[in-house]
Amino acid sequence: MDMNLNIGVIKGDGIGAEIVAEAMKVLDRTAEIYGHTCDYTQLLLGGASIDAHGVPLTDETVEKAKKCSAVLMGSIGGDAKVSPWYKLEPSKRPEAGLLGIRKALNLFANLRPAILYDELKGACPLKEEITEGGFDLMIMRELTGGLYFGERKTVEENGVMTAYDSLTYNENEIRRIAVRAFDIAMKRGKKVTSVDKANVLDSSRLWRKVVEEVAKDYPEVVLEHMLVDNCAMQLVKDPKQFDVVLTENMFGDILSDEASMVTGSIGMLASASLNETKFGLYEPSGGSAPDIAGKGIANPIATILSAAMMLRFSFDLDKEADAIEEAVARVLREGYRTIDIMSEGKTQIGTEKMGDMIASYIV
Repeated sequence: MDMNLNIGVIKGDGIGAEIVAEAMKVLDRTAEIYGHTCDYTQLLLGGASIDAHGVPLTDETVEKAKKCSAVLMGSIGGDAKVSPWYKLEPSKRPEAGLLGIRKALNLFANLRPAILYDELKGACPLKEEITEGGFDLMIMRELTGGLYFGERKTVEENGVMTAYDSLTYNENEIRRIAVRAFDIAMKRGKKVTSVDKANVLDSSRLWRKVVEEVAKDYPEVVLEHMLVDNCAMQLVKDPKQFDVVLTENMFGDILSDEASMVTGSIGMLASASLNETKFGLYEPSGGSAPDIAGKGIANPIATILSAAMMLRFSFDLDKEADAIEEAVARVLREGYRTIDIMSEGKTQIGTEKMGDMIASYIV
């Protein structure tokens, strides 16, 4: 079925414009082969928006983004030591725009895949017998609730300074992220590992109860529960055992960084933040790397894989997403590398050439 893909594009800061250009090249090639069209709306966010409008996020950007079916984004931010953006108050800095758009678009589900390609296992810090054959897992993190958004205060009690942070979840917040996790597991390995601390926390006991209720609607998906401390250990002991890891905000913050480190290269990792519709914001996990901006050496693969995630989760174009992911794998199998993943005996290429090669391998 031919589709018109209505995509917002935030080129971002630093290497953002370079890596987004390559992702758009791959999207255009995929659309051409599979009979779709891409209709892009350019949006400003972060430092680029500060330069143009004095603020990191405008109402206009939010309104335009809401009219898109999905948004593809490069990296946001600059060098905090030298950029004038960081002389502004925190609410006016680039990263505040990112938090602002996530809130405005109600992006409550954060997806962080951690994929180790067999061809890149040398970059992984784990023993080779653990990583043989690579692995592919997805961290599903609740993004708008929990400890980070609960009530907090610091007071003096009986002459002692005391700080309070509240970890709060209601059943609706848990249910909507659980439904997302099971839906995504159905597109993958049909296994959900729900991570909590139910031996200690009431919020985790409610989390576990609601997740089990949702699981009844997905008889094909295997559900297992795992305590967060054990999960942290299992990620480095046997990452292959995981498919979709579902967890709350703070645990997800920690585990997703651990999982990305286990792959050995953040330049390869996509991410997405979704709301209750099919809408999502898709971006690479890495930063804006202002030190290499404009040099044509940045790795565009994470952004290209983010575009594949966008086709899969916002447009339900699984075949097209598979085609992009297979093209990336083929380029790696054939030994082509950007400088950040370069190893002995391989062929080093730049940002644009990597995008060209991946696009040419779309079938």
